[in-house]
Amino acid sequence: MTTMAILADGIGVGTGILIALLVIIGFVFLALFAPAFTLWIQALAAKANVGIFELIGMRLRRVNPSVIVLSRIQAVRAGLEISTAELENHYLAGGRPVNVVRALIAANRANISLSWKLATAIDLAGRDILEAVQTSVNPKVIDCPSPASGKMTIDAVAKDGIQVKAKARVTVRANIDRLVGGATEETIIARVGEGIVTTIGSAAAYKEVLENPDVISKRVLEKGLDAGTAFEILSIDIADVDVGDNIGAKLQADQAEADKRRFQAEAEKRRAMAMAREQEMVALVQENRAKVVLAEAEIPKAMAESFRSGNLGIMDYYRMRNIQADTKMRDGIGGIGPSEGGKPKA
Repeated sequence: MTTMAILADGIGVGTGILIALLVIIGFVFLALFAPAFTLWIQALAAKANVGIFELIGMRLRRVNPSVIVLSRIQAVRAGLEISTAELENHYLAGGRPVNVVRALIAANRANISLSWKLATAIDLAGRDILEAVQTSVNPKVIDCPSPASGKMTIDAVAKDGIQVKAKARVTVRANIDRLVGGATEETIIARVGEGIVTTIGSAAAYKEVLENPDVISKRVLEKGLDAGTAFEILSIDIADVDVGDNIGAKLQADQAEADKRRFQAEAEKRRAMAMAREQEMVALVQENRAKVVLAEAEIPKAMAESFRSGNLGIMDYYRMRNIQADTKMRDGIGGIGPSEGGKPKA
């Protein structure tokens, strides 16, 4: 009896352990299977054919099964054949499967050629593929200049010097084939703005622009501004044209003011040079007068030397003095002052 009791107790313990293991396995299975079971039923009802083990594998690979099942159901119901593996691979690559599937459905309904490979490439490149398809179906209007830039108009000057302010609206359609690597809206706005400035600048007068604003649209469209961009320009409409300032007159006034200042500076330069020359001449006169005084100071010395050498007699000296006195008297009678430096002084 003791041996049978021991065996019974051993069997009971083993059964308990087995039951515990089964319960644990059941809980783990339910944790994995229960959330996937609802999705499996949902896919089965929509005839999307997503296996229960595929759903469990998604959870193990940290893939959101709800996103994959929803994308799969949408694709199947729209008549698109996209496998669960393709959706899961795109999700793991960092893409948005729901967005891509919706874009493919919209492109299919609009008869736009768009493959799964191109759609996923555009999505992984960071572009909104659904918005691109919608823009391709329903063209988008872009304001030029962009309100975000803070400018309200594109300003340019005609050949007559009058400023013209214009505002344009560009209607574009997304080019699916050039979404990857194609330039964005900013490039379209910049090119259209450049074309408007060039067209206004080539006009002979501002009146030509005001009378025929459609000329701007035609010339800008002829330039093929959508080359290398992700859009196709359908039309360019000039929404508003207005007259600005007379830039030519302002430039002429500024030039005249600059010329006046330049001439004034040159005149001031010549006046300063003349004043400097005058001062130089005054100094030169003073220098020459000093030389005359020095020369006159040599006369008594020369006369004394003549007396000593016998070349000048006393009678010659008196005769010279008489002549000087007569000359002084005549100058006094004639109203002429005494001479200074050899020149009569009035």
